[in-house]
Parts: sequence; structure tokens; C-alpha cells
Amino acid sequence: MQTSGGSIEILDLRHFSAPVLRPVLELEGELWEKRLHWDYHASARLLMQYLDNHMLPGYAALASGRVTGYVFCVYEETKAVIGDVFALPNENNGTASTTEETLLRHLFELLLNSPHVERIEAQLLLHPSGTFGAIFRDAGFEIFRRLFLVQTLQAHSKPAPSNLPADLELRPWREADLAPAARLICEAYREHPDSLINDQYRSVHGSMRFLNNIVHYAGCGSFSQQASYVVVERNSRELAALVLGSRVSGQSGHLTQVCVHPAFRRRGLARMLLAQAAHSFARLGATEISLTVTEVNAEAIELYKEEGYTCAHSFDAAVWLRDATP
Repeated sequence: MQTSGGSIEILDLRHFSAPVLRPVLELEGELWEKRLHWDYHASARLLMQYLDNHMLPGYAALASGRVTGYVFCVYEETKAVIGDVFALPNENNGTASTTEETLLRHLFELLLNSPHVERIEAQLLLHPSGTFGAIFRDAGFEIFRRLFLVQTLQAHSKPAPSNLPADLELRPWREADLAPAARLICEAYREHPDSLINDQYRSVHGSMRFLNNIVHYAGCGSFSQQASYVVVERNSRELAALVLGSRVSGQSGHLTQVCVHPAFRRRGLARMLLAQAAHSFARLGATEISLTVTEVNAEAIELYKEEGYTCAHSFDAAVWLRDATP
């Protein structure tokens, strides 16, 4: 397949092995570091493993016989998740957007015409909000703007005093917390805007899959148990709140999850956990900490800003539902 201009050829990504995509991945890694202060090496290594096994669904763009971009997705039962799209700058106009849009359109055509795909999700964190908004909307996606917030850490910061009531206990994360955490996430995100973006939050099974990806795999950096905490209800031993942290580079920590059970809100638990995680990351040598939040979640954004977070970047989450299209 070729674009209308004939200068870019689009081929199945599974035809290619890792070495031919290495220049693209290396440049993308530089952009992750510059824009978000994230180390992309672990993600690139994982991608290259899948490429070498020829099992990554997606497309590659070729110009003059050289791979200049790629897009891929992963399937989860009846859902497809668009994992990434990236292309080298065009030598003529210095931009990559035309190639990236072409790659996305080819992937849309594949997924929207796959009868087993009922839902498509995408969170293209690297790309600024609005970059692909028009083509996502044209394909029937709903767009949700998300914010990437960053807080500068002080080397000698102190954790906030817990001041927990007698029925609650703060302690570090344990492996045995996985199942209780899945139940907590499911309850915390009931009717929450983020459950529209990520349907894993809607069930205990989905929340467990999300947690396994965060804790056991490089789903979002390297999981940092030293910066992850739970608040436990002493009588039931169920979790009332949690914060999970990952290391995304030598200088940066990232909070992959902050949530409080509805029955325990308005007690300062989220604020306390944010301070505890920030203190732990500072002790681990990080100089900044980040998190993402959906723009419509005004109450959470206000809390984060009060805790010293500022918006460094915005990006789009996109969702397509088969039964929502005419």
C-alpha cells in the first residue's frame, strides 16, 4: 500500500525485525527524554522483542526503502489498544505528522473492519493534545484531554504526618495487596471519568490485569515498591486507599495510581499518600515526580496543584465503541 503521493509505502509491521526500526526507536527515545524526562530504553527493548518474534500487529512506513515510522496495537479479548505511533521527521518539511496520520488511518481501517473488535482505546502520551484529534474524531472516536503534571522534589522533604484514625493503618505495599487493590480500584472508579477511558477499571478482573501490568511488567516504568503505600481498614483488612509509584528515569518517579475508596474520602488520605510517595522518591534520589489526570477531574487537579504539581504537558486519550457508531 502507498499513500496518494506515492512517496510512503505502508506495510504490515510483522514483516520487519528490530534492527530496521532501531533508528526510529532511538529518535523516539530522545523525544521521551526531552519532553517527559522518561527513559524509553526498557519500552524499546520490549518492542524489539515483539518485532523479532513477528507478533506485533501494526504497520511500518517506508520511504526510499527505509523504515521511517510505525504504529502498533495489542488485543485484549474484544478490545484493541493502540500502543504507539511515531515517525521520523520528513526530510522535506521537517515534520512527522503526515506519516503518523497515514499510519493511524491504516490501523483504523484494520481495526474498525475487524468484527471481533468492539472497543478501541488509545493514550498517546508522547504526542501533545490535539495532534491527532481530527483524524480520531473522523473515525468516530471520543477524545478526552489529559494532563501530565510534575512536581519538583526537595531532597530533604518530610512526609506529611498521617494523623490516621484508629481504624486505619498506613503501611508499605506488599505483593499480597494485589487482589485487595483490584477490588479498591474497581470501587474507586465506579462512575469515574477515567473508567470511560480505561475499561479495566470497571471490573475486579480488569483492575487485576492493570495492576499486574504495572507491578510485574514494564507497563509504566519500573515498579518502585519503596514508593508505594496502602491504607488498610484494620477490622476488615480491606484497602481504603493506595498510591503506586514507578521509576521512569534516573531523575523521575511517576505515580501510576492514586485512589481512595468512596467510603473513606474527605479524610485527607490522598494528600497524605501523595506526600508519602514524594518523600520516598526524594529519598531514592529522584528530583521530580509526575502523574497524569483527566482534565474534567477538576477536584483531583486542584488537590495536585495544592501539593505543588504543575502542568508540563497535555495529551489525548481516545475511545471508539462499535455500538456507538452509526
